[in-house]
Amino acid sequence: MSSRLGIVAGGGSLPARLIKACYDTGREVFVIAVKGQADADQIAAAPHAWVRLGAPGKAVKLMRARDIQEITIAGSFHRPSLLEVFPDRLALQFLLEVGRRVLRDDGIHAAIASWAERLGFRLVGPESVDGDLLAVEGVYGRISPDAEARQDIERGIEVARAIGRVDVGQGAIVQQGVVLAVEAAEGTDAMIARAGQLQRKGPGGVLVKVKKPGQERRIDLPAIGLQTVVNAKAAGLRGIAIEAGAAIVIDREAVARAADESGIFVVGVKIPE
Repeated sequence: MSSRLGIVAGGGSLPARLIKACYDTGREVFVIAVKGQADADQIAAAPHAWVRLGAPGKAVKLMRARDIQEITIAGSFHRPSLLEVFPDRLALQFLLEVGRRVLRDDGIHAAIASWAERLGFRLVGPESVDGDLLAVEGVYGRISPDAEARQDIERGIEVARAIGRVDVGQGAIVQQGVVLAVEAAEGTDAMIARAGQLQRKGPGGVLVKVKKPGQERRIDLPAIGLQTVVNAKAAGLRGIAIEAGAAIVIDREAVARAADESGIFVVGVKIPE
């Protein structure tokens, strides 16, 4: 039997998906629900405790008390308030050690992975808990991108990888060869809404999400879900492309159904390293 899993939960439905995957396989699970980030209804099915983002010492004690050896970080995390990040002793030690790396996503993710292992935990990606999460190559649903859309996908991949190299974001939206938006601190949903206001006449834009070159794969892989499809439709986009083998699709069946109902495509594309 697999060891107990600790889930550090942020917002969205991914934590609930992992909880279900654990219960389906008979695996014990305990959730550290991050205050101001996690959604209460998404973690209610599992034993859990609420912990402030700046209090990792409490989280470590809770997990050690339950003999948890493997942890995963799941869900979205927005920029916290000063109260949320007021550091306890362990957090302060961490911040002093990582220094300026804390200002960059890639640096902080690598540091978190290293610290988790030094504290005696094995950090795993959400897709190792639920293998159905990882994006597969090909079309989700019945609608395929046409030649013009595929050109926008290629351009979106180029742009998204470029901003990823400088640790800005994981996504871009392209319409008829024009870059409408790139993802930064505001996140995917806000980027989609912003791009919707900038579109020109004609076929809508395409959202492209890829992992950053050299990214720590166990934390913050690009992800889409049902809400992404809903938001894309509302903004007038014509489709979504994600990196096969390096992105997460939360409930691929629901995503495919929603894409068909919305008249947009969702496609997984393989990107050479």
